[in-house]
Amino acid sequence: MNMSHTHSDHVHPTMPPVTTDSHGDHMTPPDTGHGDHMMMMQMTFYFGYKNVELLFAGLVINTPGEMVGACIGVFLLAVFYEGLKIGREFLLRRNQVNVRYNSMPVPGADGTVLMETHKTVGQRMLSLSHFFQTFLHIIQVVVSYFLMLVFMTYNGYLCIAVAAGAGLGYFLFSWKKAVVVDITEHCH
Repeated sequence: MNMSHTHSDHVHPTMPPVTTDSHGDHMTPPDTGHGDHMMMMQMTFYFGYKNVELLFAGLVINTPGEMVGACIGVFLLAVFYEGLKIGREFLLRRNQVNVRYNSMPVPGADGTVLMETHKTVGQRMLSLSHFFQTFLHIIQVVVSYFLMLVFMTYNGYLCIAVAAGAGLGYFLFSWKKAVVVDITEHCH
């Protein structure tokens, strides 16, 4: 009885292997005759522009020009995502209500008593600004998952576009972030 197992013994009959050409581009397997033409997902980073599926089944990149256009679109989407995050923070600070200040005595280093003040800010749940924040949050989550899925194509060009767009977006928008400084903080 021969118990030898080779890799070819375990090939699934309905899933022909995916091959890549000399440029690392995807090549779809030949049609199995069942009418179910399927593309396999790349699981390692590669630089190619043929048969690159981007987010939707019908959105397939096959030319260098399409890849350039896709990279520009992904780059701008990543910039938009960073701007959206900072914009939501700005709107939240602008629409905050119910500001309360609480003071409490804190013993000082030399036996004196210092007053420490804390600011508490709230927002109403059934307000127009909270509904708008909720809507923007949904958009932010969807865009973030789109960017994650683009990165998960493992296409080097698209991954670079995501990273570069996020970097430029952070550079353009994050400098406007408010820095909170506690004037009562004594540790430096």
